[in-house]
Formats: sequence, C-alpha cells, structure tokens
Amino acid sequence: MADTPTTSSPAASSAELEALLEQQRRMAEELGALLDVNRAVSRHLERDELFGALAASLRKLIETDRFGIELPIEGDRLQGHLLTPRGTGAEPTTPGVLPAKGTACDWVLQNRQWLVCDGRDELRERFPITFEVMQEQGMESLVAMPLQSAERCRGVLFFMAARAGAYAELRRGLLEQVASAVGVALDDCLAHEEVRSLRDRLAAENRYLQEEIRQEHHFGDIVGSSPALRGVLELVDAVAPTAATVLILGETGTGKELVARAIHERSPRSGRPLVKVNCSAISAGLVESELFGHVKGAFTGAVGTRSGRFELADGGTIFLDEIGELPLDTQAKLLRVLQEREYEPVGSSAPRRVDVRVIAATNRDLEKAVAAGSFRSDLYYRLSVFPIALPSLRERREDIRLLVHFFVERFARQMGKRIEGVSEDTFARLLAYDWPGNVRELQNAIERAMVVTRGPWLELASELLPAPSAPATPARPSGARLDEVTRQHVLDVLERCGWVIDGAQGAAKGLGLSPSTLRSRMKKLGIVRSQATR
Repeated sequence: MADTPTTSSPAASSAELEALLEQQRRMAEELGALLDVNRAVSRHLERDELFGALAASLRKLIETDRFGIELPIEGDRLQGHLLTPRGTGAEPTTPGVLPAKGTACDWVLQNRQWLVCDGRDELRERFPITFEVMQEQGMESLVAMPLQSAERCRGVLFFMAARAGAYAELRRGLLEQVASAVGVALDDCLAHEEVRSLRDRLAAENRYLQEEIRQEHHFGDIVGSSPALRGVLELVDAVAPTAATVLILGETGTGKELVARAIHERSPRSGRPLVKVNCSAISAGLVESELFGHVKGAFTGAVGTRSGRFELADGGTIFLDEIGELPLDTQAKLLRVLQEREYEPVGSSAPRRVDVRVIAATNRDLEKAVAAGSFRSDLYYRLSVFPIALPSLRERREDIRLLVHFFVERFARQMGKRIEGVSEDTFARLLAYDWPGNVRELQNAIERAMVVTRGPWLELASELLPAPSAPATPARPSGARLDEVTRQHVLDVLERCGWVIDGAQGAAKGLGLSPSTLRSRMKKLGIVRSQATR
C-alpha cells in the first residue's frame, strides 16, 4: 500500500501564521519603542525634559506600575526619580532620597549586574529598605538594571509591578539596548548639569568679585582689598581734598599713575586737566621746553611759541612721573614753581603765574640720590610734603585673584573671547611668582595668556611666565598708619619752616592748609614744639 502524503491541517497553519504575525507585531512594537527611546535621549540635555520623554516611551516596553531612575548622591544615599508621565513634554520630577545601604538598587549600582525579583518576599532579608518600599506601594515584582556609559555607572533603571512574576519572561535583549541608550543619555545629561553648575558658580563668583572690587573702594582701576592697599587708599582719601604736594614712591609697575589719577579725581581740581609727564622719556635738551614751553626763536627749530605742560595744567594737576630723572638745572626751575608758583618759558624773561598741584612719582631712592648729589635736597623736601609708598605685588599677594579676574574680563572684552574661568594650577603659579614687574607684569602675563588661550579656561603656559629675577628694594616701607604718616609729615614741614605757621614761607602754605586748620590738626595729632627747637 502506497504511503499517503501528510499535509498540515488548516487549523495548524492558521495558528502558526497567527503566531508569526504576533511575533512580527511584537518586534515592530519593540523596535518602535526602542526608536522612541533613542529619539528621547538624543534630544534632551535637561533632566526634567529627558526624564519626561523617557517616561512616555519606556512604559510602552514593559509591564510596570512604578518605575524610575536611582542616582547615587553624597552621604551614601540614593536619589530616586519616579517616572510617571501625565503628558509627553518636560515633566518636573520630585526626587526622593533613601539611604543606599539595604537597597536593591545600591547592589545593582555597586556590582553592575541586573536583578530580577518575582515576589517581594525574596528581598525581605537581603534588601530590607527595598522590601519596605514595595510593601508600602503594593508592588510584588522588580527588575533593576545598571545604567552604564563607558567605564562609569551613573545610576539604576528600575521597574516594579503589582503582579507577582511579571518579569519571569523578560525580554532582556531589548531592555539591554534600552539601558545602554538611557545610560549614555544620563551620562550626557549629568555632565551637562555639572558644566552648567560650574558655569553658574563661576559667573556668580565673577559677579561677587566685581561687586567686591566696586564696594571695597571707589578707585576705578585700582583693584584690591589687601591691608597694604587699604592703607594706601586711606592716604589718598586724606590728601586728595588738600593742595599738598604728593610724592608717590614704589617699584616699577605698582600703579603710581593710577594713584595720581585717584588723587586728582578726588580733589577740588577734578574739573580741570590732569597732565602727565614722563620725565625719563624726554631728552635733557628738551625737558625744560616740554615743562615750561618756549617762545619763538628760543632755540634752533623753535619756529613758534609753544605752551608747556605746566601751562596746560593750570588750575589742575601735573603728574611728574620718574621725577628722579630730571637734570639738576631743570630741578632748580621746578623748585621755583613749587615755591613761587611761577616759571619762565624757555627764551623768555617774563615770569608767568601758574596754579598747579604737583604730584611726583619715582621708583628711585631719592634720599640716596640726594646724598650722591644727583638730586637737590631742597626739591626733595618740597616734593615729599606727603609721601605715599606703594606696596609691591609681593606684599599684597591676596589681591592677585582679584587682579587676574579684572584683567581677564578686560581682555576678553577687547579680544571678543569667552573665558569662563582660570585653572587652579594657573592661580597657584601666579601666587608663587615674585612679580619683579609688579601689577604691570601681571597684566602683561594675563594678556599674553589670553592671546594664546583657545578654550573657555585660561591656562598659563610656562614660557609666558619667566623665571623671577631678584626683587627691587622698595623705595620706602609701606604699611604705616595714616595718623602716624600724617603726623610725621606735618612735623617735617614745621621743622623746615622753623615752626613758622603763618605767612608766605609758613608751614600752613607749604601743606596747603589755612593756619587755623593746621593748628587744629597739630592739636589733634599731639604736635607740640619742644623746648630744644625754640
């Protein structure tokens, strides 16, 4: 008997086809959900937006009544974000905090392994805190998976269900892809938060520092709050309203011109010009013409009459920088201006009256110059009615951070660069350097660093900060109290004037005070003429 060929029954074929269609439908559903997850994680860097988008897509993938993300935070704790969407947009989460010890999520985080539980009783002894949470919420099943990116485990993704054994037949391959995508997205999100937090902190620090600069004093470009600088600014405030001649002493680059400008701007002469003269930059043959002017034909090349700097400063202030470089014969003419308030232009015998306040500055030791015969003693005493010694940057290192922020902001504005901060390594090197060129050298170093910096952080290359040379010796020690300095200077003037207060040669005129004001100040400072000087 021939074998009868067998054929599948129509019912079997229909069942297989239905199963195949169901498998295809499920795969399409899973693929769609996975695409939703990838779209969600690729579009959002803000935590609420990311978590809201994840919630809308993840709940389609797996049976769940409660799911979320646990993140480790300081203090050995976990911060849980429940993902329970009410819409599809950004959804603020309300984090809950639990101690990490005794939780299933902490075990997953530490071991970077999955954990699947078909009933909460399985967790009672091993993870008591997780058991209590599930019991309170009426949850039976749990699956928790690590969220990894590269070598880091940023958090844990967990799902809970009220039905026991809900995750017995878990589609693990799909969820591994989901966990991988969420891990990368979470890593990007948290990194973005760290950068934003750092940016906000730096911006707040910069606002604070700038506000501190403005509030500590109102001295424009004079930046700092160190005790040494405060002492200088107290002297500036004391002498500015008077007509007293000021001698500013300090190393190169300490800001002598800034102090001169601050004195002028706080004086009754602020409405008139501040005329600046760098005595070392003018040749000896032209210095008198530069200061006092000349008439036509005064010397070869004098084709017309020219006003000098003193005439330009009439009613205002003249700042004579590097005063120690003046030739001796010019020093004699300057002394006449200080004593008589008059001068003669080069080539003229007609004296001209002038009302000018003189502020001089030097980085030289004028007392040694007087002893060496290169500077007139009488001019020195006339100039040093009120000396102000500026501290070197080495003596005010606590101001370096303020100065760096000030210069970075200035040069960033000029160069059109965005600088978010300065590395601590750079600050450490700046603080350790001796700064023989003082604030000017620091400014130049920051400007050079700004030119070569390409990123948002200012870095100081080693070649931009030369090895320190031996520091210059300050012209005069700083840090004396205001009343001590004032008392000594009033005494000096009184002694030079033979204790005569009134009159053209009296101490009151030399100090730019009225006789009654001087007597009042002498009483306040406890200045009494000794018997030996009578």
